[in-house]
This record gives sequence, C-alpha cells and structure tokens, in this order.
Amino acid sequence: MFVLFVEEPVLRIRATLALLIFTAITILWTPMVLPLGAPPFSLSHTEIGLFGLAGAMGAIGAARAGRLADRGRAEHTTGIALAIMLVSWLPIALLPYSLWGLIIGVVAIDFGLQSAHVANQSLIYRVRPEARSRLTAGYMIFYSIGSATGSIASTLVYARAGWNGVCLLGAVISAFALVFWALTRHLYRGDATPNSNRISACGPTTVPL
Repeated sequence: MFVLFVEEPVLRIRATLALLIFTAITILWTPMVLPLGAPPFSLSHTEIGLFGLAGAMGAIGAARAGRLADRGRAEHTTGIALAIMLVSWLPIALLPYSLWGLIIGVVAIDFGLQSAHVANQSLIYRVRPEARSRLTAGYMIFYSIGSATGSIASTLVYARAGWNGVCLLGAVISAFALVFWALTRHLYRGDATPNSNRISACGPTTVPL
C-alpha cells in the first residue's frame, strides 16, 4: 500500500481530496444536533435523525456521477461536485432562520460529496485494477482521518463561534478542496476513455452517514 502511494500520484491526490471532502461533511453533521435540539426548534433525536434521509436523497442522485465517471468524465464530475459542496454552505448557514435552507443544503452537500467520492474511486481503481484492495485501504485511511478531523474541529468551533463559525469553517475547507483539485488535476492522466480493465464506479461506493 505504501508503495502505491509512492508510485501513483493519482492515489495521493485523490486520497487528499477524500480527506478534505469528508472533513467538510463531518463539520456539518457532527454539531448539527446542537442547534436543532435547542430552542426555537427543540427537535427530538428522532426528528433530527430524519435529516439523514435528506442526505440519502443526495446519495441517490449521485448515481449519475458514476455513469459520467465510467464514460471518462471523472475530472469534470469532480469539479462540479466540489463547487456544489462549496455553494451548499450558503443555505446551510440559514439554519437559525429556516429548516428548509438546511434541508436544501444537506441534499446538495451530500450530492457533491458522493459524486466526488465516486469520481475518486473511478480514477484510483483505473490505475491498478489488480490492486483494488490496497488502493481502497490507502484511500479510506485518508477518508477516516478527514472524518475524525472534521468532528473534532467542528465541535471546538461551535463551542466558540456557534453555527456561523461552523459554516465558515466548512466553506473554507470546501473552497480549499476545490482549489486543490484545480491545481492538481493536470499532474496525472485524469479522464480517459474507459476500457475493459476499468472497474465500474457505479458499484457500491456510497458511504453511510
């Protein structure tokens, strides 16, 4: 696995993107229960859990991203997905005033996350189809680091700056992911015509929230 990181720039770049996008999504999900459970909303844990269904709608919509990636449009898909994640923080920031803004933002950010995640896997599996298990292990290490980082950072920020601080942090991380993608997309051979050795990106690639 470590040899793959040394030899394959696409794995290093896409694993870093995974770290950033999963940091962003956990920045949203980790502290969200706090403002929703407090006045004026005072939602129960069951009602708050229903917001996960809104996120699932975004994951279902991301199936389109898998088909685009299989047709060699993974880079194009990634750029759009990261832009959607960034823009989604605008309606999310409206939570103190509107639950509908949060719902729209959750659907959008999860759609962007799952689309970028599918594109990531499409590209890394393309380079070494015979090493899929090792590629997955390396990629998911960064996914896990991102998830843990987002959870810790969002909790600390919410305690000091409230929901606005959380949204600002999430937007900064999402913007950094978009800039990182733009600067590194030409450092390896990205989109290419699919071939018989490709492993489809339309498989079970979504990540549970």
